[in-house]
Amino acid sequence: MAAIYSGIHLKLKSPHTPWEDKLKLARFAWISSQCLLPNKEQVLLDWCTYALTGWYNKKVELSQTVLEGLWSCLNDFLHSRKLHVTIKEGKPVSVRLNMAQLLLNLLEECSGTPTKLSVGVSTLLNVCQGILSSSTLSSVFTTKYELMVSLTVKVCSFACHQLQQALPSGSHQPELITDTVSLHTDDQDPQTEMILNQELKESLKKITSGAHLFELLLQVLTSYLSVQRRQANPNRVFTLVTNQLIEPLLLLRHMLTAAEYAPSHTHLSLRQHLCRDVRVRIDSILQLSLFSPEHLASYKEELVPSKGDTGKRGAGVTKGPLRPANAVLCKLGSCEPPLPYTVKSNSVPLLFKLFLESYRKCRAENEEEHRMLCFYYHTKLLPALGLSDVPCLPESWCLALLAMESLLSQALSADIYNVTGDRIRHAEVQLTFYKSLAQILFNQAQPSIPAWYRCLKVLLGLNHMILDPYFDKLLSSAWVNADCMETRVQRARQMMLCSLLQTYTKLRQLPRFFSELLSVICQPSLDKGRPPLLSAGISASLRASILDTPPSQGLEICSLVVENVRKYVLPGLVKKDGEAEKMELDGVSGEEKRHCEREDASMKLLSLSQLLHVVLFSLKTLDNASPLPLVRQGQTLMEEIRKLLHNLLHLLSTESKATKVNVSSISKATKKRKKKLDLEESAKASSSQWQLKTQDSVLLLRYSWIEVDTLFHIYCSKYTPLDSNAEALTSIENLLNCEINSVRLHSGSPITFVHLKLLTLQQIKKVLLDSASLAEPSTSESLQRAVGFILARDELWLCSGDQMWDGQMSSVDSSSHRVAHWFVVISNLPLLAPYLNREDVNCIANVLVTSLLSKQSSRCKDQLSVSLISSQLIHSSVLGELPSLVTATVGSLSQRIFGVLTAAHAPQVCPTLEKYQEAQNGEMELLSALVKQTIVEDMRVSSQSGKVFVLLSDAQTKELIDLLSIFSSLNPDGLNSEDLSCIFLLLGFMLTSTACYSEASYSAHFCAGFQVKLLKILASLVEGKNFPSVLKIIHGSTLLQAVVSTILWHSKKGRFSSTGSSDWLDLMKATQDFIIYLVNLILIRNSSVRLNLDQIASFLTSEDTTANPGGSIMSVHLLLASLAATSKAMTSYLGRSKSMDQTLTQSLARIASSMGSAVELVLKAQSVSDAGMQPTCSLSPAFVVDTVTVMLRCEMSSLAVGGNDKAILSQENLYQGFCQQILKEMNSAARPMDFLVSSLHFLSAFYMAAMKTGREDQEEEEEEKKVKAMDELYAQIIQNVHKVLTAPWLSPSDMCELEPAVQNLLHHLLENSTPCKFSMLLTIINNGLDTCKLSAGNYKEVLAVVIIAKLLSCCQLPEPCSKALWLVAPQILSAMVFLVRSSSQVTSLAVTFTIPTVTAMTTLLRQGEGLIRNSHHVVLVLGALHAVPLDHLTAVVYQSAFLAIHEALFAIIQCHTQVMLNAAPSFLNVFYRLVTSIMQEGRQRGAADTGGESEVYLQCSRLVERMYSHIAAISENFTTLSAFMVAQYVTELQKVTLRSDIKLRLTEGIYHILDLCLEHDIKFLTTGLQTGVREVFNELYSSYTHYHKPKRQGEDKYTV
Repeated sequence: MAAIYSGIHLKLKSPHTPWEDKLKLARFAWISSQCLLPNKEQVLLDWCTYALTGWYNKKVELSQTVLEGLWSCLNDFLHSRKLHVTIKEGKPVSVRLNMAQLLLNLLEECSGTPTKLSVGVSTLLNVCQGILSSSTLSSVFTTKYELMVSLTVKVCSFACHQLQQALPSGSHQPELITDTVSLHTDDQDPQTEMILNQELKESLKKITSGAHLFELLLQVLTSYLSVQRRQANPNRVFTLVTNQLIEPLLLLRHMLTAAEYAPSHTHLSLRQHLCRDVRVRIDSILQLSLFSPEHLASYKEELVPSKGDTGKRGAGVTKGPLRPANAVLCKLGSCEPPLPYTVKSNSVPLLFKLFLESYRKCRAENEEEHRMLCFYYHTKLLPALGLSDVPCLPESWCLALLAMESLLSQALSADIYNVTGDRIRHAEVQLTFYKSLAQILFNQAQPSIPAWYRCLKVLLGLNHMILDPYFDKLLSSAWVNADCMETRVQRARQMMLCSLLQTYTKLRQLPRFFSELLSVICQPSLDKGRPPLLSAGISASLRASILDTPPSQGLEICSLVVENVRKYVLPGLVKKDGEAEKMELDGVSGEEKRHCEREDASMKLLSLSQLLHVVLFSLKTLDNASPLPLVRQGQTLMEEIRKLLHNLLHLLSTESKATKVNVSSISKATKKRKKKLDLEESAKASSSQWQLKTQDSVLLLRYSWIEVDTLFHIYCSKYTPLDSNAEALTSIENLLNCEINSVRLHSGSPITFVHLKLLTLQQIKKVLLDSASLAEPSTSESLQRAVGFILARDELWLCSGDQMWDGQMSSVDSSSHRVAHWFVVISNLPLLAPYLNREDVNCIANVLVTSLLSKQSSRCKDQLSVSLISSQLIHSSVLGELPSLVTATVGSLSQRIFGVLTAAHAPQVCPTLEKYQEAQNGEMELLSALVKQTIVEDMRVSSQSGKVFVLLSDAQTKELIDLLSIFSSLNPDGLNSEDLSCIFLLLGFMLTSTACYSEASYSAHFCAGFQVKLLKILASLVEGKNFPSVLKIIHGSTLLQAVVSTILWHSKKGRFSSTGSSDWLDLMKATQDFIIYLVNLILIRNSSVRLNLDQIASFLTSEDTTANPGGSIMSVHLLLASLAATSKAMTSYLGRSKSMDQTLTQSLARIASSMGSAVELVLKAQSVSDAGMQPTCSLSPAFVVDTVTVMLRCEMSSLAVGGNDKAILSQENLYQGFCQQILKEMNSAARPMDFLVSSLHFLSAFYMAAMKTGREDQEEEEEEKKVKAMDELYAQIIQNVHKVLTAPWLSPSDMCELEPAVQNLLHHLLENSTPCKFSMLLTIINNGLDTCKLSAGNYKEVLAVVIIAKLLSCCQLPEPCSKALWLVAPQILSAMVFLVRSSSQVTSLAVTFTIPTVTAMTTLLRQGEGLIRNSHHVVLVLGALHAVPLDHLTAVVYQSAFLAIHEALFAIIQCHTQVMLNAAPSFLNVFYRLVTSIMQEGRQRGAADTGGESEVYLQCSRLVERMYSHIAAISENFTTLSAFMVAQYVTELQKVTLRSDIKLRLTEGIYHILDLCLEHDIKFLTTGLQTGVREVFNELYSSYTHYHKPKRQGEDKYTV
């Protein structure tokens, strides 16, 4: 055979053999082992290479089919397994150089006109991939560096071309280049299907080629990077990269970043990790080639000026590129075609980042030198962006500022600017440079771009002195005159201004800051209006800054504001002498100019008043501990404000008198042009604007002044008040007339409206503080009129809109004054209530109810609305202290309910509604006695006959549900007897005498929800302390009968869904709760108990449940629920008194008998339903089990009270049958959780009953049988419980839900257990805690044993059993430790096994306090905690793991303190894991800092704070380690930027550890920590000494 195929190579070379046959022969030769060719693989590769290069060199003529066949053949050869096996065997196989050159030429064509290629793109890419996938084949490129550079350039250019084609450009989005030449087909109907199929194939090819391209790109970059690392000449690498590679690499990196979220990712099948890997390779190539260690000297020579600045080079400089920095930057600016500005703006920060990573890190002795080198390189980069000292015009200010921000941020993060070193050793070269940048930013300010503000913020962080020369421009452009209100701009501006405030607060230069700010504010405005000075965020930051400022500086700031108003603003408002004569000459234009000046001054006055208000209300008040100079400073300030107020009021008074004169004078000068009437209106309109603004400012200032003056007087006895309490009544009268100091005020302004209320309120407080004023007879009347003025009933009715308000009185305007008014009224209700008349209270109640019923579409965070304020009032305890308002609210709600009922359809005459309408007199009256009696009678009639007096539509039902929601918010204990009886009877009437008549499919759901709401409110009212007053109107038994009968009537008429629906089950639960509360109340009152209980028992047992077994299953369900609830309530009162017990046992006997027959009926109906005859007539198994459990407990309690513990149970057969059925069904299949919980409760009750009951005279043989039966029952229950816990359908949450029931069952099983029985449980635990089962995947079996061990440790055991348990507890702990270590290696077991096992260990540690004496086992637990995973978990799982570890540590530190003597380091290592973990998870993430996950991490940070406090509490074990803990904390803190709320919690925690640090510990930390960490510690210790230490020292004074 070998002879047959030995001539194949001759046929391949023969010109007479057709090319189609040659292709077949080549493929056959490649795959056939019978074809013997020396070095066959190399021969065939060379043949393909020769044929392809020959065609492209036009030496060989081939058809397109043959050409494609040759490429396909080469591709198959390169990717064949046989070739790679041959290479691994060491046989020489290579690709020829001419083939490599051909591939490079074709790749270059791909970037130009790829549609003219003679080969498919994906085939070409596959060939390249095949070559690069083997180091032997790729040597054709890798052994020649220039060839590798050329390949990298070609592939990067092709990738850029593909990305550019895929990115959207206008409305046109070009398609990706495909493997085949475009097909031109006619759009004819017969060919439609063929065209669609072709397009589908083309689309698949596009995705395939895109994926191949970027996989090849990653291969090429990886190969090039390895080749570049092997180059011995770094200058050669630098030159080639600079000349050829830098442009395509930077362009490709930019396009990959820009396209990260663009459609091209899908279009090209790009994966995010692939893009990331490509960008990482590009960064590595640029960093190693442009910024290698060998080029450091060249960069120093080029960038760092010599000391003499002679321009001569040093003699010891190593050979390298002459000017590397200049070469790179020149290449960026001289590319052909030129790089887009977007690429430049992204590339410049990248170059600086790579430079810092290469050259910033160094030894300590060279740190200053490297800092300056990085700085000089920084200065080189900015001109590349078009930013220089001369007036710069970058192509895009937005991109330029973004790049500048990135550069400055990197400089700040790398700490290249040392302020002291720059000033002492470098003649402030860095400061000068950064000042020049600031000059650029201010000379060509861009306040509409967010990056502009961020650049200023970074410059501020570098050194506040950079912005100092331009401070006035900064405050003007970025604050006072900034008019861009776009959200992103506002956010950036606010962050910059807050940083500015914080910086000057730390510098203790806040007065200087305000001095500059006030000078900017007082400058003439650039346009007609300025934006609001204080936003909510800036106000909050300002308040925090004032609090951190010394009190003297705060008062100084206030004095500065007052002085600026007096010097610069007040003269602009006052009309000068001789101005009238000038007006006559200038005419109207002069008057208009004067009004414009006054309006500008009034706006400045309002801004300064708001600023002064915020500062005054943020000051620390003077107190008796304040030094006398500070008190004098405060006294002087208050006097200055009073003088200013006097001047402003005098101005308003003068202007109001002079208005008419001015109007007449103007009219004379312009008589020929305008009519007198028009002039008067024009003058009044123009003058009223500035007067109103001035008046608003005066009122705000006066309100602030009086408030602060009063506070100073209350808390500081050395302060002399300026506003006397004795004049308060006179001030009230003036304010009621809209006057202050005889100056008449305009009352039309919203701000005036609110501030007059506040001023009146202040005077009321002064009157109440003055006992002499209160003694006067006219005081009460004045206070009533003042309260009526504050309330303003006509305006209060309008307070139900959608206005929002931030809560600051300085920000009240026309869009928020309604909310502010309502806030003033509601927040001062306790003060106003004694002086409110009936109409006022009713008005408040109506507005309260109306606002609660209003549905606002949206609410801004941290803002108030009328409905929000009302909601806070209705849920607060304040409302209960205002009985008149509660009564009015109840009346308003009742009136609205009656309005709905009256408007509804009445099928027959309703006596209640008739009586109510007769008694109604137009006011919110409560129900009269006659109406109440009528309601009771109608309830009785409806419940007995099933009559419905009112039929409600869906809309009316929904309206009533909204009103009921308000009722449910009222506190029953805050209702008086009249209110409570009114509400209860009205709701009872709604329950018994109304019905929904909707025909919609959701009618049953609506009806059930309505009745559930009513029953829940009725049940809560029964618990009210004044509910016994209702029982004087209607008996408790009658009430219960009415409720149950009503629901029975509704169920019989089919108004509810099936018994398995959630609505019906909710209704049953609400009915049971109501019955229990009512029966409990009847028993507690101890009045007519026998009568009520007999009537209840007679009613509940009178229903014939056997008449219709299948048709009325709902009625049976309701009766069973009612019987169970009644018996449960009665059972709880057994044993309190003999007479009561006799009454209860008689009633319970009747109820138990009725329950037994009802249960039998249910079981029969259940069997019919299971047989498929009546599938809808079934009750929940859990409900049936609960009912039987109640029967059993009821019977057992009755026997115990009667002294017949050994008597036979009346329903013993039923109970035994239930027990066997439950044991049979618990593990047969997946069961609902409520059934499992109910079954466990029944087993507990049944086991107790079986233990206690039996014949007293039974023989010894019967006694032995009983003991044997009990042992079998015990074993059955234990085995079934174990099987349930191992059930595969139980989730972790299901296990948690089952644990209380299992623990209760174990408690009753082991209450009188013998050691023999107990050993069964210990055997299960011993056999179950096996790591082999865990490794085999049977974690459920092991987890079941872990849970049993945990619950067993919590049970009260007999002494022998307890000794046995705690004897083996150390072995159980050790086994759990090994289980935790094993399961921690599998992350998927964290929730299902690891965390529950850690929780079980924690429980054993807690319960074993004083019982586990060997500390070794506790130390083992610490080792297991170290293995619990905390990384790469979801937020919920992370919280569970974090909490489990924390609780275990807390159990050790609380219950095993003796272990801490030796295990403190191990303990701290585990706790350190928690600290570092929460720091990583709690770092700032932008938009992700809000939401559910953020709350999870905040709770974990609170746990860390809690643990720090516990560690500090047992300081004797951690004193020597306190410095170590602080060092660990600041080291981790230096690595991340924490969220503010999480940082606050952690900081509060570490303060407790700093309390333990001694002076030498602080010195050690200050000197021993690294530079960056030391700065973090210094900041932490500064805040500790400023905030926490004085507070602790103050507390120590009161510590015993």
